[in-house]
Amino acid sequence: MYTRRRFLRNSTYASAYLGVSACSPDQRETGSTIAELLNEITKERPTQNPSVMDLIVSPIPKVRIGLIGCGSRGLGLLYQFNALCPEMASIVALCDVREPRIQICMDYLQAHGNEQPETYTGSLNAWKKMTERDDIDLVIVATPWEDHVPMSVHAMQQGKHVGVEVPAAYTLEGCWQLVDTAEETQRNCMMLENVCYGDEELWLLNMAQAGVLGTLNYAEAAYIHDLREGLFRKNSYNNWRLQHHVERDGNLYPTHGLGPVAQYLGIQRGDKFDYLVSMGSPQNALSEYAKTVDTDNPFYGKTDFAHGDINNSLIKTHKGRSILLQHDVVTPRPYDLKNVLSGTKGYHQGYHSRLSLNGEGHHFLDEQKYAALRDTYRHPIWNELQERIDRHKGGHGGMDFVMAYRIISCFNQGIPQDMDVYDGVAWSVVGPLSRISVENGSIPVPFPDFTRGKWERNRKLGITQAS
Repeated sequence: MYTRRRFLRNSTYASAYLGVSACSPDQRETGSTIAELLNEITKERPTQNPSVMDLIVSPIPKVRIGLIGCGSRGLGLLYQFNALCPEMASIVALCDVREPRIQICMDYLQAHGNEQPETYTGSLNAWKKMTERDDIDLVIVATPWEDHVPMSVHAMQQGKHVGVEVPAAYTLEGCWQLVDTAEETQRNCMMLENVCYGDEELWLLNMAQAGVLGTLNYAEAAYIHDLREGLFRKNSYNNWRLQHHVERDGNLYPTHGLGPVAQYLGIQRGDKFDYLVSMGSPQNALSEYAKTVDTDNPFYGKTDFAHGDINNSLIKTHKGRSILLQHDVVTPRPYDLKNVLSGTKGYHQGYHSRLSLNGEGHHFLDEQKYAALRDTYRHPIWNELQERIDRHKGGHGGMDFVMAYRIISCFNQGIPQDMDVYDGVAWSVVGPLSRISVENGSIPVPFPDFTRGKWERNRKLGITQAS
């Protein structure tokens, strides 16, 4: 039963703020009460370094790329960036602790173009040597989550721009390290949130910006994707992702659904996340699935998973709007990111996409009216790149290729990136904040202001100005 005594007891959750291995209870700080921790989250953190909002760097005619992590996601990203070589970019170096994964990447490059990167493997610290080269402009980090912050920080300290996979960080202190280092080094640190570049998502962003849906007041986002088979796969690298389910509660993977919604609502661009409340269901699915795997699987019969099957979080923004955010990767629910956006003149529901507008009755638009709006407000970058997406079989329906193209194109032109470090950490910090809420009776937990007050600027999102 939840009690005020429990709320005020000495907390083991200070580690979520301090970043002291949030997965190791015996290492957590215990001297802070929850009330003190909540105050600490919103404490001002002044800096003498300039902001990296709308950071402009000199044009890079051919972006030299180093990739850390050649697992399934790293290989998928390699496909997309290689499709931009040699005209816009070059693949200079690859790094993975597993030499066979390096070879898979090299075989692909040999069969698809002329890129001949140097390789780094055989050591857990090989990536450091790669990032210290002086002929790399952009480091891509596609590794287990616990490596995202140290690798990104070190790469920026070596003068490199960084594209880091999602989530950018999973502790509050990790988020601040990314912000502080980006500002100190004046380097870009973009989280590679590919869903922000989806055809449906950019279309809906255009409609929101054009006022088709009226005044926006509510959204829903989610990551619903049955991953049980992959989580328990024995050849997965250290089963690192399943280990997070053993050790952490809350929303472990918030950004795929939340990123696009944040852009629709202008988060960090005139509005901000104020606080969240979060609650989780009991944990049953993983324990039941653990009974079905091979007996030599290290997770066979395991029952002590910390993460509940389904997490629901509600986020309140400074302007009073609300977002329902869901996480479920362990039940048979069909794949869904929700992509719901509600305004005074219209309502969109995604996966599959449907639209309702004022004056059209109490139902979704018919196919003809929907198609006309889809054509009118389709983002021009999708029209421009469609043939190349089809030719290169751009990952996740093409959004991966559009993301890679846009990142490299911004560097080529010397214009600000669409997404900055403040976006990445605002979306990622839901992880530790939701954990604090869930494990303390669904208390409201405030968001820190990583922008140090600059979120109030009503600045334009770069992709909305791209043609």
